[in-house]
Amino acid sequence: LWQRSVSPREPACPLCCCLAPHASGLTISLGAGDRQVIQTPINDSLPVSSCSVALLFRQLGITNVLYLFCAALTEHKILFLSSSYQRLTDACRALLALMFPLKYSFTYVPILPAQLLEVLSTPTPFIIGVHSIFQSETQELLDVVIADLDGGTVNVPECVHISLLPEPLLQQTREALSMVLDPELEVADLAFPPSTISASSLKMQDKEIRAVFLRLFAQLLQGYRWCLHIIRIHPEPVIRFHKAAFLGQRGLTEDDFLTKVLEGMAFAGFVTERGAPYRSIDLFDELVAYEVKRMRAEEGNKQKILRHIKELAEKLYKNENPYPAVTMHKVQKPTEGCHLRLHQKPFPRLDEGTVQWIIDQATAKLQTAPPAVKAEKKCMVPSGPPIAAIMERNGNALANSARRLEVVRNCISYVFENKMLEAKKLFPAVLRAMKGRAARHCLTQELNLHVQQNRAVLDHQQFDFIIRMMNCCLQDCTAMDEHGIAAALLPLVTAFCRKLSPGITQFAYSCVQEHVVWTNIQFWEAMFYCDVQNHIRALYLDNNEENHADEVRR
Repeated sequence: LWQRSVSPREPACPLCCCLAPHASGLTISLGAGDRQVIQTPINDSLPVSSCSVALLFRQLGITNVLYLFCAALTEHKILFLSSSYQRLTDACRALLALMFPLKYSFTYVPILPAQLLEVLSTPTPFIIGVHSIFQSETQELLDVVIADLDGGTVNVPECVHISLLPEPLLQQTREALSMVLDPELEVADLAFPPSTISASSLKMQDKEIRAVFLRLFAQLLQGYRWCLHIIRIHPEPVIRFHKAAFLGQRGLTEDDFLTKVLEGMAFAGFVTERGAPYRSIDLFDELVAYEVKRMRAEEGNKQKILRHIKELAEKLYKNENPYPAVTMHKVQKPTEGCHLRLHQKPFPRLDEGTVQWIIDQATAKLQTAPPAVKAEKKCMVPSGPPIAAIMERNGNALANSARRLEVVRNCISYVFENKMLEAKKLFPAVLRAMKGRAARHCLTQELNLHVQQNRAVLDHQQFDFIIRMMNCCLQDCTAMDEHGIAAALLPLVTAFCRKLSPGITQFAYSCVQEHVVWTNIQFWEAMFYCDVQNHIRALYLDNNEENHADEVRR
């Protein structure tokens, strides 16, 4: 418990320290006929927000909060202004709760003291709250997004560009938030609107808003575990996230917002903390693994979306209030008009020496007490469906893709069967099909089958056909190799060859060197780490299990 300071120039003082048990709630009293209840959440990884998120939306509105949310994720400087210290603290805490499962990694000061106002000139991102009496000292900040909680405005400087959520997620999030915050809007145009529609209580509305953002992150990061690579060349394994592959498979390589999020410090911490395959899981892990298909199926159905939001909100509420039997707070309120008394005694100033003695005593007890460790239930983290399985596909496009893949397979079969006339007839169609990602993956798979059959030594005509297909396959690959085409071709270009003369062999890699992907150092690092991982996997898996795992990853 803390004594609230009257002035921003004075620090808060601790009144008492205690260790709250994990198993149940703790009831304490300050000796004034009161009853204070402390209880820990069921899952520590989920943030505790009380009503702060709902209050932030009431103060700023949907559009302004979404701007702040995107600014925080893309590492901009954010400053809250208010004449209320409570509002400043709640707003900062609410913004961090909305960012879950990401954790903010930069400067975070809910109430900045007057002596430290120069911190606002730091070049690094921050989330800081400042009392409105210092508003005049913030006017010269040219690269800071300023949110006025009392006025309900958010000021974005001209030199600051905030990347917003990609469509249609942005519009879907706005609609979901509108359903939670203003349910009457859906029936506002009806001649006889139902009288039973009303918003949830403030605490439940807080959890419903958080549920909307939890769904948003599940949709943004769906399939992320399929792009995690483990680097085992160090004493401790390091988990690496393949950003290019994730963006390429999601079709978001040009999206500015998600690219910045994946390159940020918050996502780097997310990969480090949640990338491990064996750990305790929480609500987000379950949502991204089991509910993504449900969310895609419910798109456009507002009733089902709202039902899912309320289900998630109920889980969030139970996490914060696990023991309803002990939540009966009792705090005596002062009588009406007591603040008008002429001889009202001020709260006595605490003696610093006594306070420090109490803190030292409590610290000494904690050092000798056995550690209160909460038992964690660890398990294998579910990966969820692969990205390709959850991306929306058009039926006609799928049929056309199947025909193109059949053409590619037939052409390659004709080449290796030395039916060059039939192969020439299909070759133009194969080159056109190479514009599609599926056809390029099909080419690498078919060529790999022939390498396994020891048919890598080709005659001159076969070699020319294979080289032309490989070059066509690589010409549309970027330096990031977001679709993994160059990675799949790399072992093949060192396998296929032809005899030029006795003792002289030409390999395919000598004819496909003029592509930008080979100049990317990160590509070669990733290939090295992947090769190490594959060799380690081969020690534990037989060939059938390994092939099945490769097919699932694709």
